[in-house]
Parts: sequence; structure tokens; C-alpha cells
Amino acid sequence: MMDLELDHFFILTDKPIKAGEVLLEMGLKESVSRNHKGQGTSNRRFEFSNGMLEILYIRDINEANNGPAKNLNLPKRIKNKDASPFGLIFRRRNDNTLNVPFDGWAYQPDFFEAPKAFHIGDNSENLAEPLCIYLPFIEPYKAQEKVGTFQTISHIRLTTTIKVQSKTLRFSGSAHKLDIVTENEHLLELTLDRGKQQLTKDLRPILPLIIKW
Repeated sequence: MMDLELDHFFILTDKPIKAGEVLLEMGLKESVSRNHKGQGTSNRRFEFSNGMLEILYIRDINEANNGPAKNLNLPKRIKNKDASPFGLIFRRRNDNTLNVPFDGWAYQPDFFEAPKAFHIGDNSENLAEPLCIYLPFIEPYKAQEKVGTFQTISHIRLTTTIKVQSKTLRFSGSAHKLDIVTENEHLLELTLDRGKQQLTKDLRPILPLIIKW
């Protein structure tokens, strides 16, 4: 079995300015933003020593609906209140196998040179589940945990409203430092720095996100 690790995750939103502001007000540090050519999206990135929180939003609705990423259904996920707004992006932790971890399809984005393509989990049509994306071109590496505040992702707990999880989502939930459970709302609980300060910030309703540090 492939040993998966979360590379980063994104939260889709139609309020990118407010979403970024609440994170900055907390003290998180914003990295360089990026426009995704052909995908119709842009992002705001908040990096940690071992991962990244990406605020993803629609920049060009026509491009998002008709470009090479149209089957990601990103505009539908933003408009549909019952859809999961999350994307989980994985890499492998070792070189025991180079196979893809779950069934799916290849998405070759315009902003990467071929053959660097995302492997999209076959649950992508199920809007109630988060997008599960694997990066086959990323080599395994061990990130160094940094000491301080808002430095390191320690754990992620993601809730979905789907009662019976797909095979792809169940396998994704086996990734290092990630739990996926079924509850009555779409929510992500992000624990940073092992929660040493025992502090919590609930960012709802701006973002379906609770940060513990």
C-alpha cells in the first residue's frame, strides 16, 4: 500500500479577500499568490514548514467551466451549499511504489509542462466529497518541523456530510496526519504546532475552518 502524505489542501471560496484578511489578522503569513492559466482560478497561499493552506477562488468563470479543468466542477462546488469546498493534494512518503493510490483520471494543467499532470480521484463527480488529487511527479521528502507559532501542520480533521464514503475517499483518509469523518457539515479542523498553546479560532462563516494552535 502506498504511504500517502498531504502535500497541501485548498478551500474554495467566493470571498477570497475576507478569507485572506481573517488569516492575516490571526498572524499567518501569506506567500506569493498565483493565477492558474486554463483553470480559471487564482489563489492566496499560506505556507507552513510541511504544507500549505490554499484559498482558491474563481478568476474566470468561462475558463473554469470550459478549460482543461472543467471536470473538477469548481464553479459548481462554490455555488452548491451542499458541496464540499475542500481539495486534498497528496504526495507519496516513500518510493516503495510509483503506482497511483486510487482510481481516477489525468488532468494536465496549462500551467505545468507535460508530463507533469495531476491524478484526480474518481470521486470528483461526487460534490459532497472533497477533491482527492495525487501528485505523481513529486519526489518523497521529509519536511523539517519548525519551532514557533503557525509553523507546522500537526493534524487535519476533515468532515464531510456523505454517509457512505467512496473507496477513493476512504483510502485518502489513511494519509499521514489526516482523519476524514462524516458529520452534519463540511468543516476542516487544522491543528498547528501540536496545539501547544491550547488556543482555537473558529473562522466560520467566512471559511469552514477551525484552527487550533
